[in-house]
Amino acid sequence: MQPVELSVIMAACNEIETIAAAIDRVLAVDVSKELIVVDNCSEDGTREFLESFQADGVQVILQQENRGKGNSIRTALPRCRGTCTVIQDADLEYDPACFPDLLAAIEANGWDAVYGSRVLGGHPAIYQHYYWGVRFLTWLTNAAFGCRLTDVATACKMVRTEVFQGLDLRGDGFDLDFELTNKLARYGYRIGEIPIAYNPRSFEEGKKIRAGDGLRAMGTIVRDRLSSGR
Repeated sequence: MQPVELSVIMAACNEIETIAAAIDRVLAVDVSKELIVVDNCSEDGTREFLESFQADGVQVILQQENRGKGNSIRTALPRCRGTCTVIQDADLEYDPACFPDLLAAIEANGWDAVYGSRVLGGHPAIYQHYYWGVRFLTWLTNAAFGCRLTDVATACKMVRTEVFQGLDLRGDGFDLDFELTNKLARYGYRIGEIPIAYNPRSFEEGKKIRAGDGLRAMGTIVRDRLSSGR
């Protein structure tokens, strides 16, 4: 089996309007890669699309119950064999064309992880409460773990695979995005950021983050800061 530079994990739940384009965009990126798509019991045709989808370098996992995005990422992670692993949403908010830049940043700087920052990219938010919520969670993470991040909530996170697989992540929902950062920072791994393009979608278009996810993220940050175990 040929080695690959990059493993891409794509968790999907009811994304029939964008899933084909999202996969095509990942496959078009000019790096050696594999794509692992995990369906979370979609009910809008996404699951049926993936059941019949076949392409070189693409694995499809059909979850038997919807336990959340974080659980899908943890399900796919043991299968990743790339040097680095990146999380890519199944919508079109984040452009996978940035993957080569993320890989280059890790290599050039000796980072263990690199985040695509919407703040550094200068992209305005659709919803002000969401924007300020992300700023608060970023501040809280920086204060708790001594980071200097600008966008802890970005869904564009690339991590060296051996590091990613060794973090003992346990989150099932969107909280895993924060648990990932908490543990990287707590164990002394180097996290960098670069600016990325971002095309936000509205709740009417299918955006899934809600206020409760922010509260759970805050609880995850506090829990991991106070935790004594690995």
